[in-house]
Amino acid sequence: QVQLVESGGGVVQPGGSLRLSCTASGIMFRFSPMAWYRQAPGKQRELVASISSGGTTNYADSVKGRFTISRDNGKNTVYLQMNSVKPEDTAVYYCYAVNTYWGQGTQVTVSS
Repeated sequence: QVQLVESGGGVVQPGGSLRLSCTASGIMFRFSPMAWYRQAPGKQRELVASISSGGTTNYADSVKGRFTISRDNGKNTVYLQMNSVKPEDTAVYYCYAVNTYWGQGTQVTVSS
C-alpha cells in the first residue's frame, strides 16, 4: 500500500520561508520521480516542482529562484524549500509520486 505523508505546512508572512516534507512508503523511492503540486481556491491544480530519480529538477516559472525541491533517498523523503513566499503562493500543496500517487495535501497560507 502506497502512502505519502506530507508535513510542514502552516501560516507564514510574506517574504518568509517554509519547508514542506513528504515521506513515502510502499514504493521504490530511489527509482521514483517525485513532484509537488498546489491548488488554490477556485483554481486548477498546478505543478510547482519535480525531481527525477537522478536528481534532475524542474520548476514552474512562478517559483523559479524562490523554491527548491530536493530528495533524500535514505529517508524516502522529498522536500520543498519555499523562500521569499508571496500571498499568491497560498494553496494546498500535494506530494505526487511515480506519476500516479497523491498525498493528502498540506495547507500553506501566506498572510501578514
